[in-house]
Amino acid sequence: MPSADTPGSIKKARHAFFDDGREPRGLVPNNILASWLRCRQMGLVADVCPEATPVEQHSLRVMQERYETLRKLCRPELEALYASVDQAGSIVILTAPDGFILDALGSADFLHKAARVSLRPGVPWSESITGTNAIGTALVERRAVEVRGAEHYYTPHKILSCSATPIFGPHGEVIGLLDLSGEASIHHRLALGMVQLAVEQIEHRLFESEFDGGDIVRIHADPDLLGTAREGMLVFEEHKLVAANRRALRLLDIDWGELGKLRHHELFASALPRPGAITGMRCQDGKMMHARRDPPDRASFAARAARNPRARSVHVPAPVFSAGLDAEIDRGVKLLDADIPLLLQGETGTGKEVVARELHRRSARAGAPFVPVNCAALPENLIESELFGYLPGAFTGARRDGAQGLLREADGGVLFLDELGDMPLGLQCRLLRVLQEREVTPLGGSRAYAIDVAVIAATHVDLAGAVQRGGFRADLYYRIAYSTLRLVPLREQADLAALIGRFWSALGAEQIPMHLHPELVAELAAMPWPGNVRQLVGVLRNFMALGVAGATFAQGDLPEELKRPHSTATTATANLAGDLHSIELHAIDEAIAACSGNVAAAARRLGVSRSTIYRRLGEKTTTA
Repeated sequence: MPSADTPGSIKKARHAFFDDGREPRGLVPNNILASWLRCRQMGLVADVCPEATPVEQHSLRVMQERYETLRKLCRPELEALYASVDQAGSIVILTAPDGFILDALGSADFLHKAARVSLRPGVPWSESITGTNAIGTALVERRAVEVRGAEHYYTPHKILSCSATPIFGPHGEVIGLLDLSGEASIHHRLALGMVQLAVEQIEHRLFESEFDGGDIVRIHADPDLLGTAREGMLVFEEHKLVAANRRALRLLDIDWGELGKLRHHELFASALPRPGAITGMRCQDGKMMHARRDPPDRASFAARAARNPRARSVHVPAPVFSAGLDAEIDRGVKLLDADIPLLLQGETGTGKEVVARELHRRSARAGAPFVPVNCAALPENLIESELFGYLPGAFTGARRDGAQGLLREADGGVLFLDELGDMPLGLQCRLLRVLQEREVTPLGGSRAYAIDVAVIAATHVDLAGAVQRGGFRADLYYRIAYSTLRLVPLREQADLAALIGRFWSALGAEQIPMHLHPELVAELAAMPWPGNVRQLVGVLRNFMALGVAGATFAQGDLPEELKRPHSTATTATANLAGDLHSIELHAIDEAIAACSGNVAAAARRLGVSRSTIYRRLGEKTTTA
């Protein structure tokens, strides 16, 4: 059988797979074949050019600014790799966690060739968009991947030979990826090893910076490697393993899923070394390790942040969805990928933007922009210019170079129209025309620009009722409400107590640890929560901010405004029979009354802004 590395074997493999529909096992590496099968299942056509076009410069700058910390962290390795391979006609690439290319350094000649196949900043290289490639496939498999020449799924990419490795944070999350690409005809046989070494150095520096001054335990079988990028690094909190680097996981033969579960005595038969000391430690499987424990700097804020994940600004809890909502999101993704608009209907605070971002993250447009537009927050006289953009001098006060507009910024991605029910009627007509014709004409201009956007709209308003009352255009309603996803308010959740526990865990309570007494959970589950998820999460964050490690919160720890009887509010709210607008106004009236007319306090109680309350009260006065 020919080697999987020979030109003959890859030619036979492509013929078998793409022409005959057979699986060429033994002719290509197993991970390449697995990727080809995924690409075929997604309906990708190998002989055409993939639709991977770069985003606008403004969107690229936004993405680069979003990942500026990652870019600065990786810059030394990017430049070192570039210096090492400059003569070989290669480029070094840094991507975001979803495969979006942030930076590329390399020889001018090869940069030009790479650009012809869209291997350049501003282009998403996820597997779902660009097929089998080192960047996208490494992100899918969460490990180092090498893809040479015709092993790429798309035929135009056969000019490339690419080696990529994901960059992992201390808690097992992918924070980016490093790739080294060159011409397939002059494959650099040490490329993958060079990339892996560079990523180890990045991860080592990231770990030290995140836990600077913290209680880090460094391990290795060879004591001379302690203090180098090849050492294992562990962090324990209350004797539980909460963070580790990849080298430590390999040394201890465990995986990321064990973080937050394994305790020290389950890993080691020896006690942890004293701070500042180097000692031998025996693992539970009998292996011997040399270990050094950093003396924690208790005066350091960074050390406190390392010991207490709730204080780390970089910690963003994963969104929490009920099983029913999670299934609805998966259904919504299929509709979104089929270019069918979605309408998210729900009360204030039910998490409409969180769901919209999750729909974008799971969709085929995940590597393209997500552009939110709050139709209620934009001043009425600015909505048109913000949405559609304008040419220089289009109106008094316009920027000298004009503006592209949010609709064009969303080109190729997802446009999220939040609080669509608050959009003025005059603009609804123009928005409808854009959604139908898929083109935008800036203010002051005559040229129309084609756009490709998937649309998610959201509102707290009963749009069908608003159409009947003449407050919303029927033609726009039927254009964006092909499919409606209703976000259930907390008071209607089937098992709110379990959901509260999941929110508590997502906020990091188990790692600290802190606990909620079952009676407190039952009390929270019985509350009406007029501010829904936003209000509940605010209360849970208050507990975490005021508590200490090991604390158990009881009913007496509830904020004063939540200790007031709420059974009447629950009954009254339930009797409003699903009229979202009436429910919202009722909740606002109750909150203001409970806070003795203090609108700021009522806004905090509901988990909304004061401007939202004033706007709703204005609507109430208008309709009265």
